[in-house]
Amino acid sequence: MKLLVATTNPNKVKELLELLTPLGIQVSDLASVAADIAEPVENADSFEGNARIKAQAYAAALGMPCLAEDSGLEVDALGGAPGVHSARYAGVDGMRVHRDQANNDKLLRELARLGAVDRSACFVCAMCLVDAQGRVLFETRGTYAGVIAGQPRGKSGFGYDPLLFIPELGLTSAELTSEQKNARSHRGQAARALASWLAAHPL
Repeated sequence: MKLLVATTNPNKVKELLELLTPLGIQVSDLASVAADIAEPVENADSFEGNARIKAQAYAAALGMPCLAEDSGLEVDALGGAPGVHSARYAGVDGMRVHRDQANNDKLLRELARLGAVDRSACFVCAMCLVDAQGRVLFETRGTYAGVIAGQPRGKSGFGYDPLLFIPELGLTSAELTSEQKNARSHRGQAARALASWLAAHPL
């Protein structure tokens, strides 16, 4: 079974390959199909809304079924921020590694400004699968809870992974192996739900 994932983020592609390939799903991304398509404006106020925008825009542009996902970090003490603005939280452009660093730095500054607060947080991943006409076939959401560490730890993963500490493991998400992370992550949950649906409803 082949599936186009509407993203050019190599980190997300890598995780989805690890999650979906063992389930018999062949994943390709936008870079392998049509890298010059303009990115749609993601102006929804929810992860689900942004995933739907992307899936429908790329399905319309390419005339084929598309899967899109939108994900980010919600921190309780910050009222759910950075939320849908996670990728551009610090307002920094350039390479992903620099944006990730700036976003992590800003998050720690914002929490430090609040003092001793509950640092509970969770990653959220919303996935949306549409057909070639843009009709929504399946939507799902996964979450991945922890607390925000006092400083980044670990070299694996990407984004806010170095800051999400998993108390029961005593490790941040960036200190987990790919297998450990995929078994509990927001993207892992959503991908397994998608695979289960696809098994019963092949494209």
